[in-house]
Amino acid sequence: MRLRPVLCRARMPHHRKLPMTEPTPLTEAQLRDLALQADTQPRCADCAVLSRPAWESISGATATAQLDPVGPLGTPDIAHRLTEFHPQGTHLWSPDAPIALGWHPYNQSTLWRCRDCAGVFLRYTEYGGYYQDERIRPLQAGLLVEPPYQE
Repeated sequence: MRLRPVLCRARMPHHRKLPMTEPTPLTEAQLRDLALQADTQPRCADCAVLSRPAWESISGATATAQLDPVGPLGTPDIAHRLTEFHPQGTHLWSPDAPIALGWHPYNQSTLWRCRDCAGVFLRYTEYGGYYQDERIRPLQAGLLVEPPYQE
């Protein structure tokens, strides 16, 4: 006996093509509010490991499944900016480096929030010549600044 393939002609809904829109970046006030809310609660065990004050690389063993994306800090039209803001002599890896909105790497960052403890974290991917490095940093209200961008 030979089997014939069964053709399923289920009705597919007709979808209209909607224009693609970029998500609206979070404002400084929204970020500050989320950071202050997070500061009122202790971190869960998974987020406690992530709560180092500076940027850290995310390894394969780092638990991040508890984090949900909240929104971007920048827009595609400023993603090309690579200038960092360090008026006090800090650098990218400094624990007290300002979180300068509109400046690298925050112009390419997304805010993530823990569904268990409400901890908030900034994440971005550094693209090197031969690697990609996912990085994470806790959002700290006291380090948020929004200086005008200058090349």
